[in-house]
Amino acid sequence: MSEKKFNLWHRLTAVAVFVVAAVTYLLTIEPTASFWDCGEFIASSYKLEVGHPPGNPVFQLFARFFTMFVDNMHAAVAVNAMNAICSALTVFFLYLTIVFFAKRLIGLGKDGGYSVAKAIAVFGSGAVGALAYCFSDTFWFSAVEGEVYAMSSLFTALVFWAMTKWYEQADEPYANRWIVLISFLMGLSIGIHLLNLLAIPALVFMFYYKKNE
Repeated sequence: MSEKKFNLWHRLTAVAVFVVAAVTYLLTIEPTASFWDCGEFIASSYKLEVGHPPGNPVFQLFARFFTMFVDNMHAAVAVNAMNAICSALTVFFLYLTIVFFAKRLIGLGKDGGYSVAKAIAVFGSGAVGALAYCFSDTFWFSAVEGEVYAMSSLFTALVFWAMTKWYEQADEPYANRWIVLISFLMGLSIGIHLLNLLAIPALVFMFYYKKNE
């Protein structure tokens, strides 16, 4: 298998994983507000009001954009649909990250070739890992309601994926633009939830080992 064909199948599998996750979540979203803080988040996003401390301004701005296309009776569905899409994108970036690690574990591409067996192993690892997370109880539960965890998970997955892109391009000019993007995304993510800060130790390890290969 050539590298070009490998990349084509890689993209197709990534899109398929995203579609499966998106359809699953959009078909199972809450029709209205569910328990916990969902009602507050939906109402404060629709009216652009102040939520409970420490606040979630970035989440509310994105949610407000989605509610601009519906009336007040469907604001909850719009916010829930936004979270479903965010969760599907999280699964998408998780697939890309798993493939990044799987390729290095089996040494795919190092000998200049992409065997079909190894390619299937890499794609299968990414798809199984991402879809296992997709259908896990905790993540699915937060993916279909108006909470901040779906968007926070998306930013965490996006930040880690950006670090893998830096890892691949670290020796090229302007590779540090990925570090700048990661810093920007982390700053935005604080306006959603502090979960993203937990990714910092993993990013530091990747940076250290790349610089000390």
